[in-house]
Amino acid sequence: MKFKAKVIEIVNKIPHGHVTTYGTVAALAGIPRGGRLVGGILHYQGEKTDWYKIVNRHGFISTKCLDHPKLLQKASLEAEGIEVSPDFVVNLQKYGWWG
Repeated sequence: MKFKAKVIEIVNKIPHGHVTTYGTVAALAGIPRGGRLVGGILHYQGEKTDWYKIVNRHGFISTKCLDHPKLLQKASLEAEGIEVSPDFVVNLQKYGWWG
């Protein structure tokens, strides 16, 4: 299976009410340190995935994309019961999923 397909499969396996990091998805898909590749894939495949469940390694919503803005990601996470701080941080100890 190609990396892109693995990324989409992994992101769609994240349980309801949980998030993970770009780096975790990359490692699970077979390319450790490929977090930026995951970000690019999610940008172009967003509608096919639960893209909003991916945050950076500090739990921060780091998107700068106008198609997938921080407020949309925050609202999507909160709709699943995930608490997001006013400065766009998710508690990874509480909500993290590591595969």
